Amino acid sequence: MLNDILLLNKKHENAAQTILDKVLEDRKGKYIITISGEVETGKCEVAHMLGRLLKKQGLRVKLLHMDNYYRIAPLERTEWRKKHGIESVGFEEYEWHVIYRNIIDFRSGEKSTFPCVDLFTGQIDHVTTDFKGIDILIIEGLYSMKIEDANLKVFIEMTYHETMEEQRRSGKEELDDFRMQVLEREHQVVQSLKPLADFYLDFDTASEIFHY
Repeated sequence: MLNDILLLNKKHENAAQTILDKVLEDRKGKYIITISGEVETGKCEVAHMLGRLLKKQGLRVKLLHMDNYYRIAPLERTEWRKKHGIESVGFEEYEWHVIYRNIIDFRSGEKSTFPCVDLFTGQIDHVTTDFKGIDILIIEGLYSMKIEDANLKVFIEMTYHETMEEQRRSGKEELDDFRMQVLEREHQVVQSLKPLADFYLDFDTASEIFHY
């Protein structure tokens, strides 16, 4: 997303290093990594740091954020959800056909256009990229575990209950009653998809221990 701010620290680097070791062990040809988890669990930060580490290995990487692929623009999404009910919150809110088109273009090394949300304006811009020569695609997002074509599906084992302070600090959305309903609904959907992951990341912020 455009104009997003990342607060990177040692725990994200350590987590990314753990994933990197797995990728270097397994990778053959073009490779897709998905990083899933609940709100403010560090998906974007770990994905960004992983991209940096892969670049140091001489690999060319693209990072896609699934928050860019919502069918409803950010400024309209809350009202849309209220109108259609809390059950409308979930993976069906994404433009999956666009995501899969981008994946096909990555696999074939073609040019591709993807959405990009500008957090200042709330508008959805469109960016064109060239996947020719790109070795690895990282896709981070709540429901990225649903991407069947991924070679490695990473799940961060935290819930929105554990990240309330980060959510307050980010100030991205007001934590009113309806927002809490959305978080609970997202929690249920994300946890239902958890078995699809094949690499589980649980980091202890006090001791900076990571395992899978």
